[in-house]
Amino acid sequence: MHGKVDLAKSKGLKKSEIRQLNRLLTQRIPADKILTIELADSVAELSNSIGQPVSLVVNRRGQVVNVTVGQPSDVNMPELRGVRVGPGRLCGHRIIHTHLSKANAAGESKSGHGPNKESLQCLARNRLDLLAQIEVNPEGTFSRSRGEQAKMADVIHIAHLLPGRDSEGKIWKLLEPETARRAQEENFEALIYALEDEFRKVAPGLPVAEGEERAVLVGLVTDGENSWQVEDDLDELAQLGRTAGATICERLTQTRPQPDPRYFLGSGKVQELALMVQEMGANLVIVDQELTANQQRTLEEVVGVKVIDRTELILDIFAQRAQTREGKLQVELAQLKYLLPRLIGKGLTLSRLGGGIGTRGPGETKLEIDRRRIRERINSLEKETERIRAHRDTQRRRRNDDNYPVVALTGYTNSGKSTLLNALTKSNAIVEDKLFATLDPTTRRTTLPDHSPVLLTDTVGFIKKLPTSLVAAFRATLEEVAVADVLIHVVDASHPNVSEHIASVYDVLSELGAVDKPLITVLNKADIVRKEDLTYLLAQVPNPVILSATKRVGLGSLLTTIQDVLQEVCPTRQKFSA
Repeated sequence: MHGKVDLAKSKGLKKSEIRQLNRLLTQRIPADKILTIELADSVAELSNSIGQPVSLVVNRRGQVVNVTVGQPSDVNMPELRGVRVGPGRLCGHRIIHTHLSKANAAGESKSGHGPNKESLQCLARNRLDLLAQIEVNPEGTFSRSRGEQAKMADVIHIAHLLPGRDSEGKIWKLLEPETARRAQEENFEALIYALEDEFRKVAPGLPVAEGEERAVLVGLVTDGENSWQVEDDLDELAQLGRTAGATICERLTQTRPQPDPRYFLGSGKVQELALMVQEMGANLVIVDQELTANQQRTLEEVVGVKVIDRTELILDIFAQRAQTREGKLQVELAQLKYLLPRLIGKGLTLSRLGGGIGTRGPGETKLEIDRRRIRERINSLEKETERIRAHRDTQRRRRNDDNYPVVALTGYTNSGKSTLLNALTKSNAIVEDKLFATLDPTTRRTTLPDHSPVLLTDTVGFIKKLPTSLVAAFRATLEEVAVADVLIHVVDASHPNVSEHIASVYDVLSELGAVDKPLITVLNKADIVRKEDLTYLLAQVPNPVILSATKRVGLGSLLTTIQDVLQEVCPTRQKFSA
């Protein structure tokens, strides 16, 4: 394994000092020792000479694999960037770094009080085996407090992670400071094996299956919002995450006037999130609002795991649920429109400048090629979507020629639309207790009490904060709502946030230009709702029908209501009644 010296944060070093830094890569520590006196003193002496802290990354074989001029948080190493280890393991690397002590007025050296918070966060975020801080004594002669001879390496502070939190809520432990000689006598292998054994004992509470995605949810309480509203949104986000196949292990919220333009959260809260991710063994962060490309990128850099927002999560669910070619095309279109502004590269430095003398550049970059191909694919998908829309228009004209009225089932996701369609038409559409179980529209025929036929169409469910890009991509599908003669708004009357769900559906209907259509409101799942709650809802919605699709209670009343509304909307309906 070849080591590396990182001089990114250093300037003005002499060639001899750079050679000394490189020689540190050749040093080897016995596998059972944290450090050696020789290593501690040589790195302390060099750090004192250049006047900057030095950080060494050492693997479990005792090899120095990285030397960085700077603090532990400055170490830029792939093995420590976005490390993904289970909650029962450590990453297999430790950092030994120096801290330059300051001399007081009497000339006595003043040792630090152990690693600072930033270094401890580096320990937790990267799940290091341990962190050893060497206090550099500029006098390098004698340690008065212990009556021992000491060189440059005066005191060693050692910190390691804990399996859980201590009484003060910390997830790390600082050992008593000791001399380099005493630190050399510590059995490193025994310490690590004992730690990982303790972590494994705690790990059954945090099982991680092969390929499992463990998610931490993030919400922000901004001006004009209540904390309980954000908690309700996170409850829904957790249900979305479980629908997508993730295990929800923790959630984090912050109150601030507006999202931070760089991190979304405040910088301190981001560090808390990074620690929570490591503590819970999470490998995914889901944010309940739409992130900018810059916010998503910087969050991933700090947290070290994949970060997605609500829009990307919903797109993932749509991609899983799409069964027909039409649905898959619309999902791909929405995903590409989401991805395009998030492509990153080297900016304009290598852009193709154009043709002609004096304007020729080095050529088209990989980033530009990707963007061009995505734009071309988006144009192709939009044309295909237009063909789908034209095909649906043909189908609708055929239905109009047959004088078949169309009734569209709409409503919040998981409110029971597909169950109601099956109950009314004796069909077998897919029904699951998950959000967006139905993505592709399904149309079935049924008969009203006067024996006249009617077409019922089940459409994709709506949701709070449904991104505008999704509505645009699925417009060909959602047009089934816009062109229907009557809408049936299926409401989960048992949901604690039923009023917010109703308002969200009205918002999307307004965006589709369908809010003024004749509307029947089905208060579904009435068998598990209190009578006083039903009474309240009856007074809030138009044309209410109390119903339980699973119990098949109230279906006759709904069909009669549909017949009465269609009689007003389609007065010529009698001519095709049986």
